[in-house]
Amino acid sequence: MSINGNWLRVTPAELARAKDDLDWAYAHARDLSEDADRAHSTGKAWHSLAYLLFRCGFGIPIVSGAEQFIDESVGEVVNEHGFLAWEVDWGYGPPRYLTPGQVAAAAAELADITEDDLIRDVDQAELVEAEIYPDISDRLGELTWTAHCLPGVKQFFALAAKDGDAIICWLD
Repeated sequence: MSINGNWLRVTPAELARAKDDLDWAYAHARDLSEDADRAHSTGKAWHSLAYLLFRCGFGIPIVSGAEQFIDESVGEVVNEHGFLAWEVDWGYGPPRYLTPGQVAAAAAELADITEDDLIRDVDQAELVEAEIYPDISDRLGELTWTAHCLPGVKQFFALAAKDGDAIICWLD
């Protein structure tokens, strides 16, 4: 089993509804999970993508989302196994989101980043030292694998920005 990064484009009206009803939002995300225009997954590249974008000076947390639906510190609970969990959990914690303005800013900033920019001067050992998921100590192609997801990410954000959409972000 792996941890995957996911995004769902939502209209401002859908975002408002999601803020009031995360159960509806979760069902909506599942209903649209196969719609390539509305949903996108980075698969296991989510963590390395976030790290590499941060390393490039990218200021918007597009993988984790900048805004909280719930106060995550209040929503923390200890589950029956003694582990920290959340009252709202879409797989690995609660979802977060990017506003339409943050999506537009991210799309504009992403437009200028190339695959080469993303991995320039990065050593695979740096990702291992930073404990980036998944453990890549034995996979030499990990950096290029992450970089190859960039065009799809750029396209997804560009379309969302063009339509004035917000994006819900989560890990599952």
